[in-house]
Amino acid sequence: MELWNFTLGSGFILVGILNDSGSPELLCATITILYLLALTSNGLLLLAITMEAQLHIPMYLLLGQLSLMDLLFTSVVTPKALADFLRRENTISFGGCALQMFLVLTMGGAEDLLLAFMAYDRYVAICHPLKYMTLMSSRACWLMVATSWILASLSALIYTVYTMHYPFCRAQDIRHLLCEIPPLLKLACADTSRYELMVYVMGVTFLIPSLAAILASYTQILLTVLHMPSNEGRKKALVTCSSHLTVVGMFYGAATFMYVLPSSFHSIRQDNIISVFYTIVTPALNPLIYSLRNKEVMGALRRVLGKYMLPAHSTL
Repeated sequence: MELWNFTLGSGFILVGILNDSGSPELLCATITILYLLALTSNGLLLLAITMEAQLHIPMYLLLGQLSLMDLLFTSVVTPKALADFLRRENTISFGGCALQMFLVLTMGGAEDLLLAFMAYDRYVAICHPLKYMTLMSSRACWLMVATSWILASLSALIYTVYTMHYPFCRAQDIRHLLCEIPPLLKLACADTSRYELMVYVMGVTFLIPSLAAILASYTQILLTVLHMPSNEGRKKALVTCSSHLTVVGMFYGAATFMYVLPSSFHSIRQDNIISVFYTIVTPALNPLIYSLRNKEVMGALRRVLGKYMLPAHSTL
């Protein structure tokens, strides 16, 4: 195949799941509802955590960052996918593709690290409650947040620059919902086997330590919870931790499939379904999983909404 001579004005065609679906209109409506749910639920959770002094503790600061990441993650992908489908124009510029890849990798990497820090927060709170305010001070908490963003951004920048430096063939169609490493490498007119191996190794290096830290934290938490004398304390700890583990399972399941499993295990349809799951479904479900079973969050939401809605009614 001839090389495709790129300029900044050149671009790709995103042939995502909406175009390959048997019922694209129904799928488009479903994705729109999920996106609106993600915007509303994450926005309300961020509002409650910001406005309620009761939630100004490390656990909820980290949860607020997770909501922010989910909000940005889905907003990088979903509006463009919906707009492209409605306009019947699926092009994305070379620079736009690189930017989307960088942002998606940044959000994904930051969430990977943040989930590990959230597990550590629960470990300290349940297993070492007397040391909690020392080990999880405001400074330590913000350091965790900054570490998540900075390391993820640097990793994403390296991946993006190296992926986009390849010469691409005339076949411009990316059979995927978004610009991501695996589908883009299929368009490269060069040997990418070493880079694919590096992506695999780096994916394992980035994901496995965080996952191991999470599993170790929750093993210790479970052992501590089983020895708690109070049934109420045991129930509260299990509710909080089960919510976190549900989110961990959804995130790491999708990330492992995309970046750890060898390319021989991938198919276009499976990759598209997984991409919808972690860019649209998971950001919509995460705040619901955390808030619906958390009395403090639900109480804070009612108080915040009450403050804003009551004045509005009184002026009518």
